[in-house]
Amino acid sequence: MTGRLPSRGLRFLRARWRVVVRLGLWSVLETGQSFLTGYAPARALDDGFLAGRTATGLAWLGVAGFGVVVGAYGTARVYAAVAALVEPLRDRLVRRVVERGVRQADRGALSGLTQQVEIARDTFAGLVMVSRSFVFTAVGALAGLFSLAPLLLLVVLPPLAAGIGLFAATLRPLARRQEAFLAADEALADRLGAVCPGLRDITATGAQERTAADVGRLVDAEERTARSLARFGVVRVAALALGGQLPIVLLLATAPWLLKHGVTTGALVGALSYVTQSLLPALHNLLHGLGTSGSRLTVVLRRLAPEGGRGAGLGPGDGTKAAESPAPTVARPPALTLSSVTFAYGPTAVPVIEDLDLTLPAGSHLAVVGPSGIGKSTLTALVAGLLEPRCGTVRVGGEPVRGAGALARRVLIPQEAYVFTGTLAENLAHLRPDPVPEAELLAAAEAVGLLPLLEALGGPQGRVDPAALSAGERQLIALTRAHLSHAPLALLDEATCHLDPRAEERAERAFAARPGGTLVVVAHRITSARRADRVLMMDGRETAYGTHDELVRCSARYRELVGAWTPVPHERSDPSLALRDPDGVDAVASAGLASDGRHVVAHGPVGQVQIPRDLGDGRPFRGEG
Repeated sequence: MTGRLPSRGLRFLRARWRVVVRLGLWSVLETGQSFLTGYAPARALDDGFLAGRTATGLAWLGVAGFGVVVGAYGTARVYAAVAALVEPLRDRLVRRVVERGVRQADRGALSGLTQQVEIARDTFAGLVMVSRSFVFTAVGALAGLFSLAPLLLLVVLPPLAAGIGLFAATLRPLARRQEAFLAADEALADRLGAVCPGLRDITATGAQERTAADVGRLVDAEERTARSLARFGVVRVAALALGGQLPIVLLLATAPWLLKHGVTTGALVGALSYVTQSLLPALHNLLHGLGTSGSRLTVVLRRLAPEGGRGAGLGPGDGTKAAESPAPTVARPPALTLSSVTFAYGPTAVPVIEDLDLTLPAGSHLAVVGPSGIGKSTLTALVAGLLEPRCGTVRVGGEPVRGAGALARRVLIPQEAYVFTGTLAENLAHLRPDPVPEAELLAAAEAVGLLPLLEALGGPQGRVDPAALSAGERQLIALTRAHLSHAPLALLDEATCHLDPRAEERAERAFAARPGGTLVVVAHRITSARRADRVLMMDGRETAYGTHDELVRCSARYRELVGAWTPVPHERSDPSLALRDPDGVDAVASAGLASDGRHVVAHGPVGQVQIPRDLGDGRPFRGEG
């Protein structure tokens, strides 16, 4: 990328050649100012004060002052031209970052949009200003030296060229070391963010030495990169001394020889003025601007506009594909990471979750199982950022769980589905900032299993009355809404408990099939665990993790749980009341059974009622219908 940045930059400038020409024309005034900085004082001395003509000397000094005013006006006009170059670059980078964040679920998108783009914008503007200023200042000063006495160029030009050449040779390695330092600093900060909240647990488990060695390696790595970067700072100082300060020494040392060979006193003073007032400040700004800001811009552009990426930041037009090799595949961060997470409902309460470590790769399908009240819903609330762990860290897509980046990467579908009065399309698009095309809406509805209800309500524009919907229908709407969201991590906290097994399977498979999607299901049926790639069995300190078959073989507690889930013969359940219920309804809800419109749901909160079509077999209660 470093080697291709100059070519991309040239394409970017060629596409805006009119702005570059305007920038150059206004900068000509700065050239005139630099020329008069040494030429006017030389003429004031030789033709004015040293010749006894004070008025002439003052007139030349007035010309120098006028040149400063004109140069300041030109510099002010330069800023408008620089803005015309900088803002299109910023817009291009913003577009690139948004594309990467939305389409590729890049965890660095937020930082890129809020910080790195502004760094690139400000740094690019600074580089344009200092490089333009040096070029036109140097042209004006060298032209002035030649006009005063060509011999002066023999003294000033060689060390100036040597200093610039020395610095130019260090630009590429300086950029590499700048990037290495930033990478080492980010790695150390990320590790400390994971270690510091768990210091008590590290001490309790006796892991101090191992943790210290791990962090120490990162500290040493950052120290090495910092030292390497600092050594190039010394080279920059040497280049400045060679190109900007050595000419002053040479002018003073060769003054007798210059005066003997026809250089006037005024010309020698003018040469010193050129070096001290024009060349040295311009060279100082150039070296510091390119040395610090230039390498910084290279690093930021490399991250914002990776090689081969669509619409890379310095391309000549929107969406232009450069003829470059595709970017290397970058490992995606885990969809979910829990490190030593402990949570309790109160400072003195027994932890519901204790010292839990879990890493879930992107694209995984995890089922969370365990006895009632063991902490399954607490776990989803922690991942959703609704609860804060007592200690440990939770990261979603590599981002802190309560950060804006993680917020856009997850969606929680609770057991009690939220549906509001309005059209079905409004309910389904509730989590999307932009309008959802009807074709996409229908595709999601078909995938999740909402299509029959959608047709029954009269299509996407059909009106939704939450009170007229069954609990299962409300869950289907909430599931489809989450399926349409851009969040790659879906958390189903018993979000299918009111659906029959076939509808539940269809919904879970729809989420598992989302491109780049990751699914976490708090399971209430063994079939959910069988469908998952991995199973997390929560049982206090006996937590186990593995595939369904592995847990059946290795975990007695999981085998007990699977046995409790064993399905009973069709049309039967295990009642907790006498079988001679006058209505013939099992007291414990079976799959697909919630209640009718006038009776309490057996597994719901007290007083919850539903409509008749939630009954598993669709029949009315005795004496109704």
